[in-house]
Amino acid sequence: MPLPPLLSVEEIRERLQAIFPEGSPNRNKCTTEIAAKTVFVMLYVGAVDGEGVWIRPDQVTRMTNAQSQRRSEQERINWRHKSLESNKGEIRGRWYAVNTRESIRDDTIRSGFVANGVVVERQGLATTSPAPRYALKRDFACLFNPALSRDESYEAVSDWQAENLSAGALARVTLVRKGAVDGNDHLLVAFPNGETRRMAPGPSSVISKAVIEVFAPRFLSTPAVIFLSESRNKVVARDDELARSIGLNIEADKNLPDIVLVDLESNNPLLVFTEIVATDGPVTAQRKKSLLQLATRAGFSEQRIVFLTAYLDRSAAAFKKTVDSLAWGSFVWFVSEPRNIVQFYHGNTEVVKTLREWP
Repeated sequence: MPLPPLLSVEEIRERLQAIFPEGSPNRNKCTTEIAAKTVFVMLYVGAVDGEGVWIRPDQVTRMTNAQSQRRSEQERINWRHKSLESNKGEIRGRWYAVNTRESIRDDTIRSGFVANGVVVERQGLATTSPAPRYALKRDFACLFNPALSRDESYEAVSDWQAENLSAGALARVTLVRKGAVDGNDHLLVAFPNGETRRMAPGPSSVISKAVIEVFAPRFLSTPAVIFLSESRNKVVARDDELARSIGLNIEADKNLPDIVLVDLESNNPLLVFTEIVATDGPVTAQRKKSLLQLATRAGFSEQRIVFLTAYLDRSAAAFKKTVDSLAWGSFVWFVSEPRNIVQFYHGNTEVVKTLREWP
């Protein structure tokens, strides 16, 4: 079989970003420049499932810009064999240092491409075997055909996603994409009591809307909104009467979080202090402490106070930027995965909860 035609590394990366849009599992492993170069080398040597050709991660490190422009069938076949030979000499202009092969293998190929089912591993090889072992799945390799027009490429990618991404992954992608679109227009937010409010466009408003319309009814029995603000400390809604009825003094200042929810199911209402993070501003240990003081002064016990940080998606830069500052004892919720919630469980030496005790 002839070797597959080649796109440039830049064009491969563009298609990878379309194939794995925001919200896709392991997207950060599959859309980098090193991921694009890995795909390029696989296509360059013809490492496609069913062809009997495989690559080793160190072949990606051995490629050079000069070699990547040598595209005749024979030049590519010659390099395929030469790149597998033992070579202790210096390779001028090589793409990556020798020791990069481990990160290409572990991060890009295994954690990214194999995990997403787009790269197959050769069977029957010992773990320590130096033989090449990775190849692109054929239907995935076809997405990088240079002959596809922009419309044909879009259609092929959409068909591949529908066939290969799980229902949960597709839903996550759709929600993230919808959030990006909704962020361009004023948003109408529907409160649990039937009232509506308008919020200015932007990613923070998208997340706030989801917290009120999706998170609150899913995770609270009798939800209500006491306070809602948006960027620049603009108050969108506040329910002073409800706040007074539960003993909470609302002052629209820097002490309040972006959203204050309450669960009114019992005589002991549950407060949910919520920070919206599109770029920064999560519930940190210091933020939790100041909010706790605000609530305890109003007579709430710590057991009736919940701290929540809401993000659009766990692959978003905002989450990666702030995750290490999130307070223990708080919760995290993602718009793109609305049925799930993360608890930063705060254990202590007196009471240790084993994994068996978790539901």
